[in-house]
Amino acid sequence: MAVTIDRLSGFKPFSRSQRCKLQSYGHLDPNILELSQTGTLSHSFELAFRADNIHRSFSTPCLPLSTLLGEELTSHHPRIEIVRGSGAPVHALVVEVAIAMASGAQPVPLPSGLGGAYVFRNPNGNSIAVAKPVDEEPLALNNPKGLGGQMLGQPGLKKSIRIGETGIRESAAYLLDHGGLAGVPPTALVKFSHAAAFFVANNNDAATVPCYKPKIASLQRFVGHAFDAGELGPSFFSVSSVHQIGILDIRILNLDRHAGNMLVVKHDLKSNYVDGVTRDLVPIDHGFCLPDWLDDPYFEWLHWPQASIPFSDSELEYISKIDPFKDAEILRTELPLLRECSIRVLIVCTILLKNATAAGLCLAEIGQMMTRKFRGGEELPSEMEKICLKVKASITPRGSNSNIIENCREETEQGSKCEVGGISFGDLNQGEWEAFLDVFIELLHGVFEEKRVQKQMLEHHGSY
Repeated sequence: MAVTIDRLSGFKPFSRSQRCKLQSYGHLDPNILELSQTGTLSHSFELAFRADNIHRSFSTPCLPLSTLLGEELTSHHPRIEIVRGSGAPVHALVVEVAIAMASGAQPVPLPSGLGGAYVFRNPNGNSIAVAKPVDEEPLALNNPKGLGGQMLGQPGLKKSIRIGETGIRESAAYLLDHGGLAGVPPTALVKFSHAAAFFVANNNDAATVPCYKPKIASLQRFVGHAFDAGELGPSFFSVSSVHQIGILDIRILNLDRHAGNMLVVKHDLKSNYVDGVTRDLVPIDHGFCLPDWLDDPYFEWLHWPQASIPFSDSELEYISKIDPFKDAEILRTELPLLRECSIRVLIVCTILLKNATAAGLCLAEIGQMMTRKFRGGEELPSEMEKICLKVKASITPRGSNSNIIENCREETEQGSKCEVGGISFGDLNQGEWEAFLDVFIELLHGVFEEKRVQKQMLEHHGSY
């Protein structure tokens, strides 16, 4: 869906040609999203939307090529269109933003955060959406906060997530939040054209100037709130709300679940925040999830008391019905630019979650298995990483990268430091990947059985 805004006559969807076929920006060649040493961002976007770089898809609204190549390049009206995203909530969000743009309202830059972020407000002045251009991410070329200069595709603040790829992951988190259990707001990847509110770096003096070139951005529904989790403390939050966010964080290996990206929402507007009533949390900012390789997650909720309470029957049923392989297909279809190595991280973490809950582990215990430890000032691999290292060493042919894995495994067994940042599943061919999963599941059964025995022994000794 694409909408052009004309402040004199309002906004209108683009007309469809008689021989219209469904088309999508989802299957773009990944190379077109990366800047060359001599190219410019605007030139890269122009290449991105040439006909030769657009592949047919049957999952997104129709955008005729005549519109893409003609009206887009000649029209100077602000325009927003969905690059990746579907469903009524997403379409409604885009229409609301289009109406706001048609009314002449300019998005307001947010001072917080390290990347460029802009709030859209409707004609009544209410905040409705937050846009984050991919080229204004931390370290990206057009970062407006003095933290830019690097090309898209380079390692970002989290080395396992590349610059310009957090928007894709924002959309992935929304797609994976089945039934809205965690409450991730509607999110899509969109393209703004001729929107002067965004900025692009000026190569001459490193200042910022208005940008009228296309901008790819994540767009998320704004969530009204008075506080974030860090301003109240965990005693105000319901057990179910913490569990639901934790379930999502485990599945997507969230590297950045801090208190500031859990917003506190109260349903009774007449109540206050000091009356002891539990509140719901809404998770936002999922750009640092689904890393290219196993990385160290950060779970703010890890030591909250709610995380140590057993899962409810409904939560266990929800987890049991999650199919990691169906989730993988959803991501491959809806977000084809997301790398296969990241999708495999999702599969591994989801399998861990399902087996751990089936063995009776609580949220905190699962989070501890995934979190790296520090000993003597050194970072040690997590229990999950140790398991994956053993499995990968057992199925990877010697002579490829097995020496690295073997050395890391031996150091781990001795309790010394192990550089585990390179534990990726992208280097496994399909046969090796299937073998990995078989051995991984088998090894998990043994790990959880050992934990069960140890727990019984502790309970037995504690009874005396």
